[in-house]
Amino acid sequence: MQTLRPFFEWCDGTTTGQVIRDSRFLFPIIETLHLLALTVLLGSVLVLNLRLLGAALRTQPMPLVARSLDPLTFWSLLAMLITGSLLFCSEALKCFDSPPFLIKMVTLFLAIVFHWTVFRPTVNSPAEAARPRRIATAMVSMILWFGVAVAGRAIGLY
Repeated sequence: MQTLRPFFEWCDGTTTGQVIRDSRFLFPIIETLHLLALTVLLGSVLVLNLRLLGAALRTQPMPLVARSLDPLTFWSLLAMLITGSLLFCSEALKCFDSPPFLIKMVTLFLAIVFHWTVFRPTVNSPAEAARPRRIATAMVSMILWFGVAVAGRAIGLY
């Protein structure tokens, strides 16, 4: 991890990081936007997972539900990544020694990879996937995305 320290120092020293750190209002505004994006993302993922489990919107075809929520999922994830990068730049050195930050980054990476490689093909398949696969997919998805949220909250407590 020490090999990454120069990168964290560089991020911490960027003009963007300094401006956010020196401002009384920027950090809370960016963090609020970050949390709103996370809320929308978790909401769309939760609805998709509940549909995948057969616990909600049973009369709606899964691909239709997925297509309807795709823009919310994509744009909220993008907003979360942009605002998260800004927040990171403002306190990169704090994040360097933070186990919750490392957990969040690993979980976020896994959640994104899982979402695009396993989850989306499962929910977008025209035929219903086998029930055990749907249950496993939904559970892994929820554990990963809510793990991102919990680890993110833990960063502020560490």
